[in-house]
Amino acid sequence: MRKVFWDDPYQTKLDTKVTSVNHNRILLDETIAFSFSGGQESDKAYINGIPVLNSEIEGNLIYYMLPDDHGLSLGDKVCMEIDWHRRYKLMRLHFAAELILELVTRKLNIEKIGAHIAETKARIDFFYDHNISSSFEILLNEYNQIIANDKTIKTGFSDIEKQRRYWEIEGFSKVPCGGTHVKSTAEVGYVALKRVNIGGGKERIEIKLINS
Repeated sequence: MRKVFWDDPYQTKLDTKVTSVNHNRILLDETIAFSFSGGQESDKAYINGIPVLNSEIEGNLIYYMLPDDHGLSLGDKVCMEIDWHRRYKLMRLHFAAELILELVTRKLNIEKIGAHIAETKARIDFFYDHNISSSFEILLNEYNQIIANDKTIKTGFSDIEKQRRYWEIEGFSKVPCGGTHVKSTAEVGYVALKRVNIGGGKERIEIKLINS
């Protein structure tokens, strides 16, 4: 299965064909619809106008679940579309969270224990027994400088066979990541940070785009 969302995360429509049908579980030859992975939520997608209800990753394949009356058969040519407004917010928030995580790791040297990227906000959880908001001013100063410098965001495979991906900003960092990404840091935009104490020596940073 060719994952076009890695080749061109800005593509919103794709003509492809059905390669497997098991009741409401469909496999396509190619796809532009990202499935929940690495904390990034799935795209909202349609196949021939039929809403994708859910998706599952198995190995290097993504299976899409459709309503029972989808009417699709093996070999059918179909058109897949995604909700671009949602995808674009997810791409920007995903990378904003990646940058904040990288900066927190460098400054505080603490362990990430969870992350989630939704359409309206992202969050990152850490083991940390101090108020993490005391570092927000320094974090945002460094983050804002990277955004203002409009750095190119490079992506690619670190292992093609195992489909392991990375993003890289030259002179800053190279990070394993299989999500969808925008082309430059300026495109990500500026963010606001909020601290949430989740108890048990754990701290959460919530991230929202200022101009969504």
